Amino acid sequence: MARTKAAAAVKYYGTGRRKEAIAKVWLIPGTGEITVNNKPLRDYVGRETLAMLVKQPLVAVAMADKFNVVARTLGGGVAGQAGAIRHGIARALVSSDEALRTVLRRAGFLTRDPREKERKKYGLKRARKAFQFSKR
Repeated sequence: MARTKAAAAVKYYGTGRRKEAIAKVWLIPGTGEITVNNKPLRDYVGRETLAMLVKQPLVAVAMADKFNVVARTLGGGVAGQAGAIRHGIARALVSSDEALRTVLRRAGFLTRDPREKERKKYGLKRARKAFQFSKR
């Protein structure tokens, strides 16, 4: 049984990463609703600044009300997941229209933030913090 083009909705996909967080993001033509792990964005992230961070790529290309965003996140904390969603939205926008690449690249939304937590070293309390030194 063949599916018709009208039955299959157009979806654009992008994978975003930040710290330990991974976000799978789908852009679906719609009204601008953002859903993260089956919750509205405001309920999921909790902070206004993180909600603004997630919307930045859509605002930069003036498509905030043209796509619904559905994101699935795992790993890391809420701030890392918000950064991963932003990265995923930017990549999905490029897959929808290749002409947006230059705008998003200049704004820095397509660059994967490489900073990760440094591992703890033996003989230290944390990655770099040492135990207090006393000469006597």
